[in-house]
Amino acid sequence: MLQQASALPQLLLGPMLRRAEQGQICFQLVTSQSYTVTIEIADYQCVSEQKTFRLGEHCFVHLLLVRPVSGLFAADITLDYQLFLDDLRYDLEAFCYPSQASAQCIVPKQLQQILHGSCRNPHHSSRDSLAAADALLENKKAAGEAAPNLLLMSGDQIYADDVAGPMLLAIAQLVEVLGIYKEQAHVAQLPHDMQQQLYNRHNFLPKTPWQQCPKYSFSYWFKRGEAHFTSMSAGNHLVYFQEFVACYLLNFSAVCWQLIDPHKLTYQGINPKFKKSFDTQLQTITQYVDDLPRAQRLFANISTLMMFDDHDVTDDWNLTARWEQAIAAHQSSRRIINSGLLSYWLFQGLGNDAMRHSGALSAEFERSLEGNTWQFKALDKALNRFKNWHYCLETVPKVVVMDTRTHRWRNEQNFNEPSGLLDWEMLMELEDTLLDHSAVILVSPAPVFGVKSIEAIQSVFNFFGQPLLVDVENWMAHEGSARKLLEIFRRSDTPKETIILSGDVHYSFCFSVQSRFGKHHNRIWQLTASGIKNEFPKKLIKCLDKLDSMLYAPWSPLNYFTKRWHMEVNKHPLLGSSSNKPYLVSDSAISLITLEQAELVRYQLLHHDGRVQEFSLETD
Repeated sequence: MLQQASALPQLLLGPMLRRAEQGQICFQLVTSQSYTVTIEIADYQCVSEQKTFRLGEHCFVHLLLVRPVSGLFAADITLDYQLFLDDLRYDLEAFCYPSQASAQCIVPKQLQQILHGSCRNPHHSSRDSLAAADALLENKKAAGEAAPNLLLMSGDQIYADDVAGPMLLAIAQLVEVLGIYKEQAHVAQLPHDMQQQLYNRHNFLPKTPWQQCPKYSFSYWFKRGEAHFTSMSAGNHLVYFQEFVACYLLNFSAVCWQLIDPHKLTYQGINPKFKKSFDTQLQTITQYVDDLPRAQRLFANISTLMMFDDHDVTDDWNLTARWEQAIAAHQSSRRIINSGLLSYWLFQGLGNDAMRHSGALSAEFERSLEGNTWQFKALDKALNRFKNWHYCLETVPKVVVMDTRTHRWRNEQNFNEPSGLLDWEMLMELEDTLLDHSAVILVSPAPVFGVKSIEAIQSVFNFFGQPLLVDVENWMAHEGSARKLLEIFRRSDTPKETIILSGDVHYSFCFSVQSRFGKHHNRIWQLTASGIKNEFPKKLIKCLDKLDSMLYAPWSPLNYFTKRWHMEVNKHPLLGSSSNKPYLVSDSAISLITLEQAELVRYQLLHHDGRVQEFSLETD
């Protein structure tokens, strides 16, 4: 099935504008052949540093660092650029807005408008909100107005543990079409026929035998193995590195879908439930592919920075120390997790810091390819030791992006308790990072100040020893990390304006926070945008919204039983004519944050159908 290079498009993915600074601009792209890649930026004489990783016979990932020969790139203005493959100009017309003659990049410095979102599930029934962000840029450029110059994606850019049936078949096809190199088999043998794997992979994933489970667990009493991969939708869980690679290409590239034979995306089994799911997912995947060209155009024209959350690797990733123990004790489980993390490094991490720290893994990764097979044993050790997934962007205000997955503060008394999202060492580093800045944008995949009623429900499940059932991943679930984080916010030398951008929860909200007994007047905004293409059950979120308003109203004594009782948390409703204005919004969207002099002045949600919702920033 491997195609000839001449039959394949030159450009499989990108160009994507990644980290953009005045000293250098990082671009990322994937091609079907090995090329010398050059990007020319109008009015600048530049030099380029190219790093290429070969992932298959016809799959080459390129990172390109473009630097001016002298001086610096101008900030906050559009810069036209052209792409050359082996000195031949590549036509970027598909990535240009109607009002512009070429693709454009902007180096963000003084942040005035930012796009932010998380949780982009290709087979969710909602439409891709990145199309709304693309429409915004198109309209702004047509009107000659300043457009957002930074896109922040704070987690779940792919769903490795929740893969649609048609997507899994497409992934298998793309692996063969591009000749993506395969890793050495490391798990219980999956059925050779992909049809037999559909919605059935969870039965082949590693489990802890019931005899080795704690005696208080359900697994022990019901004499069934305890699954290492705890996603409720693990039937099509990605397993091999080559599958993760193909998944990224299909999540971000409309071109790669042109290589897929749609007639082979069929379910041939006899299970009526699986058949219905497959047909529904195929319909939503088709809509997703229709929106992908707009997402690609957006990525080509705006600096995009990302951070993982759990679904980029697997659900409940490092949620508890016990979960970590189970994974660490099983070679196959470790390899699956590392495949997810390694693919994140290739398609997200390298561009986040323009290879400054992440490039340290390059040599070991290249040595992992032996013949046409990946041998990752040595690389896995280096990958697990790597601790620089977090990063900052020196803009105004400064952007601080936290890694809340690999620096967990484990509960040493009870390994079944949720781990803190940052350990002591990283909290101290965060404190140093925030000091002496008047304003900062803090990206935390999980909300720092979440919905109290929902966190209370999670604490009940946690009390009965089932934190994995309801994803007990809020900052307040761990006493040590919660106390230290709140202490940081109350210091007199931390920013007066802190804007926290979060996702994860599949609903959006706007809270403002001030210290009741703080040493200085500061304002903290918790802006949560989730998801780009995902939603919380709408009826349930309405009930939880009302429950939270009743139980945790400003006058409620229940507020004094929360860990953040000494912080005054104000909820901000949507603006509108309706008297019943919700605080929690379950409606796929991407958020638009507007700043003036580094302070928040507007918080809006952009929807695929053109609707724009806005939260009130006034305090009741």
